[in-house]
This record gives sequence, C-alpha cells and structure tokens, in this order.
Amino acid sequence: MFKLIHKDKEARLGKLKTRHGIVNTPFFMPIATKGSAKHVSPHELKDLGTEAIISNAFILYLKPGLEVINHYGGIHKFMNWDKTIFTDSGGFQILSKVFLHKIDDKGVFFKNPYTGKISFFTPEDVMNIEIGIKSDVAMALDDVPHYGNDYNYILNSMKRTHIWAKRCVDSHNDKKQLLFGICHGGTFKDLREQSAKFINGLDFDGVALGGLGIGEGRKQMYETIKSSLKFIDDDKPRYLMGVGSPEDLLEGISFGVDCFDSRFPTMNGRHGTLFTSKGKINIEKAIFSKDNYTLDENCKCYTCKNFTKGFLHHIYKTHEPIAERYGNIHNLHFIQDLIKNSRKAIKNNEFNSFKKDFIKKYNKDYLKIHKTIFTYK
Repeated sequence: MFKLIHKDKEARLGKLKTRHGIVNTPFFMPIATKGSAKHVSPHELKDLGTEAIISNAFILYLKPGLEVINHYGGIHKFMNWDKTIFTDSGGFQILSKVFLHKIDDKGVFFKNPYTGKISFFTPEDVMNIEIGIKSDVAMALDDVPHYGNDYNYILNSMKRTHIWAKRCVDSHNDKKQLLFGICHGGTFKDLREQSAKFINGLDFDGVALGGLGIGEGRKQMYETIKSSLKFIDDDKPRYLMGVGSPEDLLEGISFGVDCFDSRFPTMNGRHGTLFTSKGKINIEKAIFSKDNYTLDENCKCYTCKNFTKGFLHHIYKTHEPIAERYGNIHNLHFIQDLIKNSRKAIKNNEFNSFKKDFIKKYNKDYLKIHKTIFTYK
C-alpha cells in the first residue's frame, strides 16, 4: 500500500498505492469539497501535476446525496476524475456553528445548512457514507477542537477522537478503500505523543495530524509536527491536514510529512495574492497596472504563458470572474511544481539546501526588488 523509497535525512520519497493508481509522495491535494476544485477543471488539475484531491464526504452526503453519487457508480465518475480521491469525514465541520448542534462520545448531531434538519451521525454512519462514495482513502471521524481551549477540553476531545477511531476501524469493511486515522491533542506535547501512539497502534493504513494551522502559530505548529512524527511508523504515510503555504509545505516535508491538503493556494488566488519564486504579491496593487512581465518567468502555467501582470491587475481590479480562475491555476501550478522539485531534491539528497534557497528567495520583499528594476511613466 505504501512503499518508502528513499530518505534524505527526515524528508521522504515514497509511493502510495490506491485503487485508482499510484501517488508519488510527498504530494499536495487541492481541495474539492463538493466534488470540484474552485475554478479549475479536472483536466487542468492533471495538467498542473495533481495526482490526488480531497473531497468532503459529509458535505457530499448532504448534497447531492449518496443516491445521486451511486447512480454514477461513485465519486470518480460523478466528477470525472480517474485519479486518487481522499474524503474527509466531516470532523472539520465540528468547528462550525453552521453545522454543529451537539456532540458526545456516541457521535455528533449535525444541522443540515440546506434544510435546517438536525441528524445524528455515528462513526459507523460516516464509514458507511465514505464507503458509499467509493473514495480511495477515507478519513476516520475525529473531534476537531477549537484552538486556545484549556488542557481538559483538549484532553476530552482527544479521548473522543480515539473512541471514534477505534469504532471506525472496527466498522470499515471495504478492503479496496484505505483508511487513515487522525491524531489530535492541540499543542500539548504529552497529549500529541499519547494520540500519535494510540492512532499509530490501530489498524490504519495511514496517520494524519489534525487540528493544526488554526491559530497556534508556526513555531508551535512545527514543534507539534516534529514531536508527533516520532511515534508514527516509517511504513505508514504521514498526512498533515489543512496546511498549504509554500514555506509550511517545505518545512513539513523536511520533518517527514508525505501528504498535504489546503485551501491556501486557491483562497489566496481568489483574493489576488499570487505566488512567485521571488515572493508572493498582491496583484491589485497599482504598481502592477502597466507591468509588461508575467507573474513568474520560471512558471509554465497557462496564466504565465498568456498574460502579463498588467492584464491580471486589470481583471482583478474590475472583478472579472475569470480573474479568480487564472489566479487559482497559477497558484496551484506553483505549489505542484514546488512539490515536484522537492521530490527531485530528496532523490538527489539535496533537499535541505533546496528548501533554504527557496525560502530565502521567497521571503524577500518582492515589491522592493520590483521598484529597483522597473520604473513607470
């Protein structure tokens, strides 16, 4: 199922085998919560180098519903994607007042935002939903805690996640579908260690780190990742959920993370923050209005091959809907290219120098550099 091929210190190269093919690790998954990535088609996702995406089983259960998805033979044919699909369980919706009604050790009461109806879901119900959707990798139901709560709150949340994890393992009966468990414990080192050991000890195909990137800050996040990974077996893929900035991806890879997902690239793309090898820029700033150059001379994405920063500035400022599409294509290409180059660097035992060189250039003041090179009349 997972084969570790090479290590460069802690950074890892591997292959994750699913029923829809092999995914090279480390890899990044664009978010397709409702079965579609924001403004980017399945064909374009492939062109960007995407090997796996993640959807949300609970959201898909609400709409269009399992009956519709089963009519098409599963999520792959429904959304026209023939590569790997992960499905999240709905645990993240526990953070949302829109969805959460009540929670206990037996399960969670969710409110359907489309109808207002409140329904009770057990870990067994969630497993049946994910099996019915026919994703390649199902995530166990977890209790995602709000950041900043006290030790006892995080402890009780972690214990509930462990109870649910065991029930997910016991009820999951699709041998062709992989099942990943999720560690929690907030930023408390002892709880993270306890959770990593517990989830790693169950019969999961992979182990995820959940509840990070939601307010704790980079220093604490990095310390938590490193301390947790010590207690996860090398032969299990490690998944850092919800983290996707270029710097955090590289740091995660350096710690030994194999899998990432995040809305970060597309969220930024929709709001005009675009990634370049010389740092991220806000394309709506006036300095770009007459810029004749592409976003990034090293980028081969559709956006960079066809449009100047001046044109992109114009369509963002005038709120043309296609602006978000061009921004998302570029940001996702940038991230997938970064991951691909990371794999090359690991293979050549050069990852640490690759990471340092990238971050040094990426964290420079792009606008300051820009002003010294270009002047506008």
